[in-house]
Amino acid sequence: MLSTLNIKNFAIIDDIQISFKNGFSVLTGETGAGKSIILEAVNLLLGSRVSADLVRSGCKSAELEAFFEIDEHSNAVKILENQGIENSNGLIIRRIITSSGRSRLFINSRQSTLELLKQVTQNLAGISSQHAHQGLLKEDNHLDILDEFANTIDLKNEVKGIYQKIIPLKKKIKELNQDLEQQKKEKDFLQFQIDEISDAAIHPKEDKELEKKRQSLVNAAKTFETVNAGMHEIYDKEGSIIEKLSSLRNNLEKAGITEEGLEKIAEQLSSTLFDLQDIAQGLRDFSSCIDLDPASLEHTDQRLDLISRLKRKYGGSLEAVFSEYEIMENKLSTAARMGNQIKTLEKDMQDFSKQIVQKAEKLSGLRKTAGEKLSVLARKELNALEMGKAKFEVAFNFQTTKDSNDIATSDRKKIGPDGVDRVSFLMSPNPGEALKPLVKIASGGELSRIVLALKAVLSKNNSLETLIFDEVDSGIGGATSEKVGLKLKQLSQKHQVICITHLAQIAKYAVNQFRISKDVMNDRTFTTIVPLDTPDQRVEEIARMIGGKDITQATLTHARELLEQSAEPELS
Repeated sequence: MLSTLNIKNFAIIDDIQISFKNGFSVLTGETGAGKSIILEAVNLLLGSRVSADLVRSGCKSAELEAFFEIDEHSNAVKILENQGIENSNGLIIRRIITSSGRSRLFINSRQSTLELLKQVTQNLAGISSQHAHQGLLKEDNHLDILDEFANTIDLKNEVKGIYQKIIPLKKKIKELNQDLEQQKKEKDFLQFQIDEISDAAIHPKEDKELEKKRQSLVNAAKTFETVNAGMHEIYDKEGSIIEKLSSLRNNLEKAGITEEGLEKIAEQLSSTLFDLQDIAQGLRDFSSCIDLDPASLEHTDQRLDLISRLKRKYGGSLEAVFSEYEIMENKLSTAARMGNQIKTLEKDMQDFSKQIVQKAEKLSGLRKTAGEKLSVLARKELNALEMGKAKFEVAFNFQTTKDSNDIATSDRKKIGPDGVDRVSFLMSPNPGEALKPLVKIASGGELSRIVLALKAVLSKNNSLETLIFDEVDSGIGGATSEKVGLKLKQLSQKHQVICITHLAQIAKYAVNQFRISKDVMNDRTFTTIVPLDTPDQRVEEIARMIGGKDITQATLTHARELLEQSAEPELS
């Protein structure tokens, strides 16, 4: 429950502190005194976004602080514990807003984020006004409201969880099928290319080896002529080099018999002759290996042409050809693996689809049952608020689909993250009028009572600890305002209820009452708030609400009677 609210330098508020109690509390005062500004401050402390124009004129910053008493088993406590925030003394929320529009917020003295604040305060308080009814008038929120009433939020989250698994799975399967289809189209061509490279039976650096071989073949005739000419000069012809050197060696050997120095030279010359014989044999062997067949050059040219063509086609080098060959082989093997992967994913998809259909159909059935119950209870509450002839209905709709890519039930109801249902709250305030969406109901008084009736129904299942109403009395009076006051008091039996009202018939049912007033001092406007703790203070304020500024004995008497009567009726 909201225990304390401190507001400083906020709009026309200088510095006020309000201590709330459990039960039914009302804020009363003249129009423009600052009652709605107080609720704006509460909104900001619950997570609304700030604006610079909220800072009091002439001040650098505004400061808002609220203290909530929270149950130790509440969701707020769990969130605080998960964040490592100490909470033994309750929950203190503080926001500082600068004149530049920036803000800082603190949860139990620790600087925090707006997102965390919204999570912590989600179930602490809800504010309803004529034009902002916590989503009750927004059709997009009706399904969430119904799920909360039906206690189907967990089941809806299960459906959403499966849906969030199916969507990326469908996308993956689609992408894999597209890739597989593309690879099937490319398969024949890939196989042709692989065979083309494989049949060529190329080995690394073969192109360089063939270039050298070709050069040899082109020069083969000239080389043959040169080699044979060498053999002829060294060995074959008459008067060859070997023949002449042999004769010279023989002469030197003879002369060396008497001349010792010549004998050594003759031995050197013998060694040279042996070398020349080896050279001649080497030339003879080389000559026998020279390929003079024109077909060899033609074959080499053809081989070089094949390799050049493959290099041009697959990257410009033999290394690129081998790399491309490996890539293409991987693509073919990947296609086989991809087919198996698709089968596995499709099996998962079938399992998830079966699960989501079962859960979505179960969820829809529970919602329809709860929708009927909500309609009956809402009509009962409206009857208690002098709208007994009004009709209220929870309308269900769904979307059918023929698209096989959509997730759907067997009868082709499209399943979304929230299931198959589309829900809207319809209302007919008066006999003979067609049921319409809540947002199209024109009367402010009717809107206020509809919202209050729905709050009364939903609060039975709602975990909100504090319900705050602004302008719930808009457009009503007389017996209707009595009923509204009683209903607010009834709600306060299970929730802390805080209400801004201009009607004495509502204010009289409050357990706690605060008077808000606006004064001007030294050309500055100040809002003050006074708790009305004594019976006389409450009588005087109720009298002001009845008769305005000119309070007579009659209005005082009437006010006292209203307060005395407020304790008499039995709550329905």
